[in-house]
Amino acid sequence: MITERVQILLTPAQRRRLEDEARRQARSVASLVREAIDARFGTVSRQERIAAAKAIAAMSGGRYLTPEEINRAVEEEREAFFADH
Repeated sequence: MITERVQILLTPAQRRRLEDEARRQARSVASLVREAIDARFGTVSRQERIAAAKAIAAMSGGRYLTPEEINRAVEEEREAFFADH
């Protein structure tokens, strides 16, 4: 799941290259950047993914939100944030 936001500064030429490539592949710039990071630094190992899946499967209790509830909560936070700024 993608949960982290990062801001980077690029030269105009770098941005154009990214946007051109994204258009050519019918993909987002963000997906190209994530792919480049994975290609350069590697990805999470299969063992790490299995361990994470097991940890999630072992979770019990607590309150789980539906996608609609999550979207509503995010929208409420967004509205509150922009009301204050």
